[in-house]
Amino acid sequence: MEKKRLGSSNHFISGIGLGCWQFARSRGAVGKFWGEMDDELVGAIIAESLKNGVNWFDTAEVYGNGTSEQRLSAALREQHVKAQDIMIATKWNPVLRLASSIERTFGEREKNLAPYPVALLQVHNPTSLSSIPAQMKYMAALVQQHKVELIGVSNFSKQRMRKAQQTLEKEGLSLTSNQMRYNLLDRSIEFNGVLQYARDHRITIIAYSPLAQGLLTGRYHEQQGLIQKRPGFRKYMPAFRESSLKKSLPLIQSLREIAQEHHVTPAQIALRWVVQFNGDSVVAIPGASSARQASQNAAAMDFQLTSAELNLLDELSRSFTKSA
Repeated sequence: MEKKRLGSSNHFISGIGLGCWQFARSRGAVGKFWGEMDDELVGAIIAESLKNGVNWFDTAEVYGNGTSEQRLSAALREQHVKAQDIMIATKWNPVLRLASSIERTFGEREKNLAPYPVALLQVHNPTSLSSIPAQMKYMAALVQQHKVELIGVSNFSKQRMRKAQQTLEKEGLSLTSNQMRYNLLDRSIEFNGVLQYARDHRITIIAYSPLAQGLLTGRYHEQQGLIQKRPGFRKYMPAFRESSLKKSLPLIQSLREIAQEHHVTPAQIALRWVVQFNGDSVVAIPGASSARQASQNAAAMDFQLTSAELNLLDELSRSFTKSA
């Protein structure tokens, strides 16, 4: 099974993890992005992920105000998963908060995820009322207290990553990861310095939305009215408009053709590209709304794209990205 080193740590994680936003039970403003999901389905998704080699899970405080964390832990306990066999990453919500709340709210993260420890704690976005150095010092304090192993960020620019890294270095630590949107329809991290800085400093890029909110599955190109039947806010996103679907269709057609050669789905090809094109620098956290999707996501670790296939998707995607 394909494993990649997480940052410069001693953790080796599967190239595909499981994003757990959809476990939020539609609670809170952010949790309403996805529809309701019952506990049986949550358990089936996690079981299928584990069975197919996924060994880490990404959640967040803001996903249902802790609901996703609670349901993830409950499902893992139900299946008698040992803490040492998996890794959990979660995120502190910085919106309208001071850095001091990192320490003050960490007990909630521990309670929600118990008995599974927080291996990787991330700053969810760069909107805190406190400076990046202040945030990193509080994060470092949790590591020094042996409450957290690793420190990450999310949606941080190159300049913000540098500030975080430099602060942590003064504490004898390093930045482990930066969670960024990255897929064949959004490759901005390749052009704004984020990916290169991450490579230079052994910081793992955790790619969220690796299937572009489901666009790269091709199902919304086949049935253009389908998105209107889906719960949540995706139906209002510009990428799902008819004009945008027409623009991305050539890429979808190539994904379909390559998928036929490998006897897999277009979504698996899109996921495979994300975790293969940049070597060990990038891992991905697709979500799943069914056990079948979870199994297919994990199976993207079980085959390799050829150089010609990687380059074709690279060329088509770059053209789309620059014209989008």
